Amino acid sequence: MLATQTQTRGREIVHQTRGRRRGPITRLVSPSDLGEMIKPFVFLDHAIFSDRDAPMDKNLLWHPHSGIATVTVVLEGSIEYAETTGRSGVVETGGVEWMRAGHGVWHTGAAGKGDVRVFQLWVALPPELENGPVASHYLRPEELSSVGPARVILGSHDGATSPIAAPPLTYLSVALKAGERWSFHPAKGDTVAWVAVDQGTLRTKGTPRMQADVVGGEIAIFEPSDESLDFLAQGDTRFVLGSAKRHPHDLALGNYSVHTSVEALLEGEAEIRRIGQRLLADGTLQPLT
Repeated sequence: MLATQTQTRGREIVHQTRGRRRGPITRLVSPSDLGEMIKPFVFLDHAIFSDRDAPMDKNLLWHPHSGIATVTVVLEGSIEYAETTGRSGVVETGGVEWMRAGHGVWHTGAAGKGDVRVFQLWVALPPELENGPVASHYLRPEELSSVGPARVILGSHDGATSPIAAPPLTYLSVALKAGERWSFHPAKGDTVAWVAVDQGTLRTKGTPRMQADVVGGEIAIFEPSDESLDFLAQGDTRFVLGSAKRHPHDLALGNYSVHTSVEALLEGEAEIRRIGQRLLADGTLQPLT
């Protein structure tokens, strides 16, 4: 008997959007909308800055977080950062910022000169971390592991592991050449998956009915499943991919915070207010007029 070749079914895209743009920043995911579909990934901004944009003063951009971790992937250019932990510096092209806000922290940042392209992601933390200590990790490009075209930002992929101590999930930055094919195989039970394209066009592969193109500036969310994802680059294409088990908790939302309960949110917001009062007292923040 001749062996028959089984065709991969593929995973259907259940939502695709270009988000909402405001100046150089496009909001692709918010905790109050698509974040509920793809939690623990609850927020995603795609930012493209150039010299044509008004200069940014990071001293005017301080803001708080609690209950989440922020993850900034610098695709081109550089960003400056500062935290109320006392850490400050610059993340260059290919570098990564990870800041676990925990029970509360304030930070600020600004794009460097020239063209700057970044993705900023928020990850909802589990109960044991959401009001825990603040922790941050800033990585140079050479500190990240790669497997083929994929750089491992968070979690593990094909034997390579990120040095960042993050909750169990996978977050990759991938660059494909025109015509290059690439497959991602989620861990068992990781049924949440999405891709957001920075540049180029990414064709999802499967049965003809399930083929679809995701173009630069778009996010695509896949149906819940832990089946593989198969891609074909239509031109040189750069994108990020997230995969995880679904966050099992409700999302209690503040202005800059996401927690698993109202009680945890109130605790985080109390710490945010305490730090904010200190920043007002030392002149870092200016009172509202």
